[in-house]
Amino acid sequence: MPTPTVSFTDERLPNGLRLIIAEDHLAPVVAVNIWYNVGSKNEVPGKTGFAHLFEHVMFQGSRNVAKAEHIALVQAAGGTMNGTTWLDRTNYFETMPSHQLELALWLEADRMGTLLDALSQENLDNQREVVKNEKRWSYDNRPYGSWNEKLQAHLFPPEHPYHHTTIGSMEDLDAASVEDVSEFFRTYYAPNNAVLSVVGDADPAAVRAWAGRYFGGIPANPSIPPVGNLSLPSILGEERRETVRDKVPLPRVYVGFRAPVFGDPRLDALDIAAQVLAGGKGSRLHRRLVRDERIAQDVALFSLGFVGGASLAAGWATVRPGVEVRRVEAAFHEELARIASEPVSDDELERARALIETDELGALSRVEERADRLSMYATLFDDPDLINRMLPRYLAVTAADIQAASAGVFRADNRIVLTYLPEQPPADSAALRGESESDEVAA
Repeated sequence: MPTPTVSFTDERLPNGLRLIIAEDHLAPVVAVNIWYNVGSKNEVPGKTGFAHLFEHVMFQGSRNVAKAEHIALVQAAGGTMNGTTWLDRTNYFETMPSHQLELALWLEADRMGTLLDALSQENLDNQREVVKNEKRWSYDNRPYGSWNEKLQAHLFPPEHPYHHTTIGSMEDLDAASVEDVSEFFRTYYAPNNAVLSVVGDADPAAVRAWAGRYFGGIPANPSIPPVGNLSLPSILGEERRETVRDKVPLPRVYVGFRAPVFGDPRLDALDIAAQVLAGGKGSRLHRRLVRDERIAQDVALFSLGFVGGASLAAGWATVRPGVEVRRVEAAFHEELARIASEPVSDDELERARALIETDELGALSRVEERADRLSMYATLFDDPDLINRMLPRYLAVTAADIQAASAGVFRADNRIVLTYLPEQPPADSAALRGESESDEVAA
């Protein structure tokens, strides 16, 4: 079956704003997606968390839009919206009825051009507390919530910007002044540092006219600082281990690896390997650890693609009550070693490709996802047409590609092992172990 092709136009306004338009008149809906080429990797020591803080500040009003009015106007028009921050970017997006497209473009332009008119100490203090509460909710007080923070800190050296997560340091946020935050905005929230994608039921001529009218007068910033050299050795060079006593219901073993950068074909092969290993109930890890040996409650394996030096491949297994943690960890490592030493079967490869294809086609069927991917590929690779080439790349991955990529990444000298243990072990651990053994015999 031929893969679908996304047709689009790609141009720049005189001030550097990149405008991508993809018509799709199947439904009267349009997606607006703007990516700013700034994430936590652009932060400097002592000022971490600024990129994520700005995601919140961007909804606190601008010259012509009152605090929280952006959200209210979009929702009143029948649309949805949000924003997200990552290591390599910050993005904002709306999905609107097509006759409300001009409103979405005006709202995005108003805050790009005039947000500092509304920035105040009160708004900064308010959003700073919101972010601190988010950290408590998502990292500090959530079971296993610190795993990503810990893996990044182990896999990337302190001088590398991926060493810290997007949430940043609460001490840095407390020390941030209005001028600090304003300078961050003036530096990175410029039209020549942004990609605006409009996908759906829209007239390209009207989109160009509105983009020129609302964004065209915003000045470019000709002195955006370069990120610098983010290159890293391909492997960590050792195994690192950490045991974490926390308020968790069951022991869980996390395993992390340094992986090739996003865009490297070896990362495509690792994504297919992750499907073979942990993609649903027919996967190797689930079949062995959860179904057959019944030593784990659940398993996972995935990659997080970054463009600066290295990516992160990670997974976990939650240990069943009464089972020794080291047994679960050993089985997990064995399955990763097996995929690195033996070719996957034709059936496994076809199954993994089918899972990837289903996910990719499902995503490309949605206007908001197409807009996001066009912005992503343009921002990170200067190549929005990757939206049409990624699925064929995945489908072209061979068993030999999977074995080679796995052998290069799933190595003991490239491995972080985080073991989460309950703060207080069960009062009757021996009884639990005995019950588990009895269940296995009865089964």
